[in-house]
Amino acid sequence: MRRNQTLKFICEHVHLRVEANDTPFTHDTTVGQVLRIPIAHGEGNYYADGDTIRSLQEHDQIVFRYTSPDGSLDDASNVNGSVDAIAGICNRDRNVVGLKPHPERACEDAVGSRDGRVVLQSVLSLLRVFRWTHCELRVTDDVFNRRCSGR
Repeated sequence: MRRNQTLKFICEHVHLRVEANDTPFTHDTTVGQVLRIPIAHGEGNYYADGDTIRSLQEHDQIVFRYTSPDGSLDDASNVNGSVDAIAGICNRDRNVVGLKPHPERACEDAVGSRDGRVVLQSVLSLLRVFRWTHCELRVTDDVFNRRCSGR
């Protein structure tokens, strides 16, 4: 990560387009879906050399891109100047996702968006499916709702 292209801290809602929905964090989304999610960072400018970017593209590892509200790529929507408008990537096994936007801060309309819930719900729905051998993890909708709404 590099400093934002403006060299200033940015705290605002941005639009992210889902590029891949085959990760634990995006399987409840659709490719092309646009989410309104906040960012809050001074070093959010994703940078990688050309070979790395080509490899990410070739292996479909770009998970989110900064876009306009209608999902179009444009310079104005890429507020921090990330290479290829990249907002989130995953590893080749697709089980680790790294992103600068904060879906956990977009769980209720009162905070400007509830679009982050789909990312959190994706993870929780997988947790409900899996039963661990040595322990059981039980996450109920009630717990999820309280954590996301601050109640």
